[in-house]
Amino acid sequence: MSSQRSSNQLVVPEANAALDQLKYEVAQELGIAIPQDGYYGNVTTRDAGSLGGYITRKLVQIAEQSLAGQYK
Repeated sequence: MSSQRSSNQLVVPEANAALDQLKYEVAQELGIAIPQDGYYGNVTTRDAGSLGGYITRKLVQIAEQSLAGQYK
């Protein structure tokens, strides 16, 4: 469940569900509990930063694998 308060806009809005799924998968790997109600006030800054950084690394890894397979 993503919060609609963010000023960030997705380039591909249809990717919202996939990004939410990735967020939950990464949080589970890191052992961080994502609130089901979408309120992140109880998530520490350190956990939120770890989550964001790991999601970014994962997205870059997925893109690199995709490109490597595409250009071989």
